[in-house]
Amino acid sequence: MITECLVAEFDVEGDDCPLARATAEVDVAIDAEPPQLRGDGYVLLRFSAPATDALTAALDEDDDLRYLHVTQSDGTTNYRCLSKHPCVVHELVDAGFLVESMRYRRGGATMRGAVVGYDVLRGVMEAAGRTVGVTLRRVYPLRSDDREPIARRWDLTDAQEEAVRVAWGLGYFDLPRAVTASDVAAELGISKSAFLERLRRAQSSLFGSLFGGDPE
Repeated sequence: MITECLVAEFDVEGDDCPLARATAEVDVAIDAEPPQLRGDGYVLLRFSAPATDALTAALDEDDDLRYLHVTQSDGTTNYRCLSKHPCVVHELVDAGFLVESMRYRRGGATMRGAVVGYDVLRGVMEAAGRTVGVTLRRVYPLRSDDREPIARRWDLTDAQEEAVRVAWGLGYFDLPRAVTASDVAAELGISKSAFLERLRRAQSSLFGSLFGGDPE
């Protein structure tokens, strides 16, 4: 039995997949769930981004995407579609990379996931070396208590988790605050009101999990 599980993060440049192309055209960050490769070669995609008509238009005009479905929620646009263009992450998955999250921005991507043991990591790195512009950002052991994503544990949406994580990292919760709400919103690429709305909803979910029930 393998007891060593590692978290690995990769940066990707030069991948000509639809989400990379869209973020090269529109300055917005896309957070994507792990793509699902079908037996017929099509890829099932599910991803989200701050609400912007420009991104939706860019995706809708891409001939590699089919059946684009768009919904709005909490200041975020959620997308589902089929893609005819597998991205380089499938090369890493075939080598043993358990992808957990992907973020596209300015034509590039950051992927985070797990590998079971250093032997598998070596195989993933060899696969990365055969693909376009894939570099290892960092690797570290998975903590024994890290069993599930924060968003799933505390019933947060991906957008809410990102808002809290970025705000924490920038010092928004420090006393005194190191940055303003406008600073955090700019880092997220959304409006100040959208950030504050996500933060309020995230805090409501967190406090509900801690204290139980809905606030009176």
